Amino acid sequence: MFYLGHYFIQMKKFLLILGVVLTVTGFAQPIKLTNKATISVITFGPGQEELYSAFGHSGIRVRDSLLQFDAFFNYGVFNFNQPHFYLNFARGYLYYMVEAYPYADFREYYIAHNRFVHEQVINLNLQQTQAIFDFLWVNVQPQNQTYRYDYFYNNCATKVRDAFKAVLKDDVVFDSSFIKTDYTIRNLTDLYLPQQPWGDLGIDICLGLPMDKKALPFEYMFLPDYIESSFDHATNKALGAALVKEKIITFESAPQKISFHWVHPWIVFGVFLSFVSLLTWRDWQSKKLSRWFDVVLFSTLGLLGILLLLLWTLTDHKAAANNFNLLWALPTHLVAAIFLLRKQKPKWLGTYFLVTTILSALVLGLWYFLPQSLNVFLMPIVGAILLRALVNFQLIQQNRKA
Repeated sequence: MFYLGHYFIQMKKFLLILGVVLTVTGFAQPIKLTNKATISVITFGPGQEELYSAFGHSGIRVRDSLLQFDAFFNYGVFNFNQPHFYLNFARGYLYYMVEAYPYADFREYYIAHNRFVHEQVINLNLQQTQAIFDFLWVNVQPQNQTYRYDYFYNNCATKVRDAFKAVLKDDVVFDSSFIKTDYTIRNLTDLYLPQQPWGDLGIDICLGLPMDKKALPFEYMFLPDYIESSFDHATNKALGAALVKEKIITFESAPQKISFHWVHPWIVFGVFLSFVSLLTWRDWQSKKLSRWFDVVLFSTLGLLGILLLLLWTLTDHKAAANNFNLLWALPTHLVAAIFLLRKQKPKWLGTYFLVTTILSALVLGLWYFLPQSLNVFLMPIVGAILLRALVNFQLIQQNRKA
């Protein structure tokens, strides 16, 4: 309760300051900063509360002690109430906003959630400081504050980098020689998800081959950690000095243990594969298919395949293109499931399950050689598909001969 009260007091104070400034300037010009003004890049550490928080956060702080102005410019704002939000989200038309908040409250929120807070005070002259603040000021105006979001190329972290590049242009030089790895975008994403196995699985299922592109050093900066390290290795050519003048560790988070959960993909899918193996053995011994199970299994896989195909072809989710998960989540499985309900099976159904058996075996055999890195948690699922397709093929063939 104290925290909420403190937040609203600070917000009121902040808005009052902004209101005075807007009144004085006639709503047209940003604040004229003094020589006490500083601009900092703020990096907040990862958190495990939500999937999106696992990657951390970045923003820009503008502080002027003489004007008692201390604002955090946050490019990670989205509004559920904007028109057609969920439809646009599904279609890949993700729109985020930049807004300014009292920095102290933003900082305290992350500290309260045990997420580190690192501040890099940027080495700028007064003219550069004012120019960056002017840029941010224009960005937060209602007509400018919305931007088209992209997971990897236009997000709250890259916007920080791009703000400095847009204003300072060639005066900002990033030295990427400190990056010694050869990660893909998927590799970089996986680094942050050891405690989010289901989230990692969902990302790997829905996003396709574009995620397996080798990331250029400049592209590493879609992650807040790499914004921080890249700014640490940058220079301001206009001043002939390092871009970061001072590094302040405002708060360092306490280590968190990775807790064990029984509901883990390996355990859940391992149990599922064991069940499928026993069911398949029983069906083979009894020469009778568990039709109910196969209808549920192949209907679910078919619906998933249709979703992946729609994400690829009918949305603007560029990272969902060319998805190799469609090799096991075939949309046609839904058609096969429908025909499994019929007493008299069509002749082509046995052939369909033979093709599915061969394809599943190939996927498992070539798992680590495919252009797209498939999530290893899915191996038991593909194994289960292989078993059910094989027993369906064999028993359908036997019944036809009988």
